[in-house]
Amino acid sequence: MKKLITIVALGFSIAALNAEEAGLQLSLTPDVALKSRDTTIRGLSLNIWGENPQRGVALGLINGSTGESGGFTWAFLGNYAESYTGVAWGLVNYSTTTFVGWQGGAVNYAQGDFTGLQSGFVNVALNCSGLQLGAVNYAENLHGVQVGFLNVVKSNPWFSEFPDKLALAFPFVNWSF
Repeated sequence: MKKLITIVALGFSIAALNAEEAGLQLSLTPDVALKSRDTTIRGLSLNIWGENPQRGVALGLINGSTGESGGFTWAFLGNYAESYTGVAWGLVNYSTTTFVGWQGGAVNYAQGDFTGLQSGFVNVALNCSGLQLGAVNYAENLHGVQVGFLNVVKSNPWFSEFPDKLALAFPFVNWSF
């Protein structure tokens, strides 16, 4: 047991020498935190409101991930990220560039490319490859399936071929491959 504690302590000491990475982040706001917002967190982040590049687990009220981040993030209010690979659960989940994985919340919004599963009351994606499961689903471009009460794919080729015969939305299920 003493050897394990020594190895873990040595690992944290070596990680602490690298100012660009840390194993633990405690954050009240992005500027009032244990580590600066430029530090990559490879471990655990506990946040009231945190914003760091992530490679691990982030838990808090609001979790922000900058740059290329990934792992698991759970927020009571919301998660936001530039480019994220992994799982984001929160009341609101938002990504600006790419998201690969699962967004689960009341509102999920992928402003760029989304690959994976969006499950929530409202799901929105610019370019969606995968499954949107919610009451209202919207995608500019879809390569996958939408399941919900209202499903909209703006660039569905059916709409350009038959604009007078089909609506821009379908109830219950919509798809495009």
